[in-house]
Amino acid sequence: MWTVLLVEDEVFVRESVRRIVDWHSLGFDVIGEAGNGEEALSWIEQHRPDLVICDILMPKMNGVEVLKRVREAEIGSRFIMLSCLSDFEYVRQAMEYGASNYILKLSMNVQSLVEALIKVDADLRKRHKPGDEAVARQPAGTLEKMEASALLPEETGHKEVDKLIRYMKDHYHQMISLKMLAEQVSMDSKYISTLFKKKTGTNIIQYLHQLRIEEARQRLEQTNLSVSEIGMKVGYENDNYFIKIFKRFTGLTPNTYRGQYQK
Repeated sequence: MWTVLLVEDEVFVRESVRRIVDWHSLGFDVIGEAGNGEEALSWIEQHRPDLVICDILMPKMNGVEVLKRVREAEIGSRFIMLSCLSDFEYVRQAMEYGASNYILKLSMNVQSLVEALIKVDADLRKRHKPGDEAVARQPAGTLEKMEASALLPEETGHKEVDKLIRYMKDHYHQMISLKMLAEQVSMDSKYISTLFKKKTGTNIIQYLHQLRIEEARQRLEQTNLSVSEIGMKVGYENDNYFIKIFKRFTGLTPNTYRGQYQK
């Protein structure tokens, strides 16, 4: 799981951001909150989160100054800035200091935040786990499959982890959350997430995504079902989200993949 710090002086906005998406399903874990810039900077220096979602206009120290100080300290945390319409100059400065994205608070919704998180996830995976991007770096038109066994270990020898692997293989087409998986083995979500990664080399949600995308690839190759139908059958209710996840793992959209495979 990528760690996240939420920085916002308005408590209700922090709570809205925390509740608006299923963080664990996207591979993120909100591990801290801060109500002003000074508090945020101190927290970042101590804990070095992977991602900081940070308001721009705050008391004591604004978000751009926090980002600037973090970069001067050579801390590599990614930043998504939250801004108001009047913050344009601050937004420009934040992007110059390397912010990954910004979201207007007045128009923030599930889709805008999910899209920003997917972008950050891809960036972090490329930086920390170069092997995860191997498929995306294949030349266009190359559809040589990775062996399923290489992507998805069948068993690890650990009773609880293997039980989760079997559960995901049997239920990948259903809605599955980290909390639900933890309940299957009567363990804490954070503990089972750490254990699963240790035993398989990948985090539990990424494993589920890989399982679903491998099944989606087979259906694209072997059936005439629409992309939307395939997405639903492998566990993605939202078409756009399915397409984004598919492209993350293959480097191609489902339609492009099907077209190149048929050629």
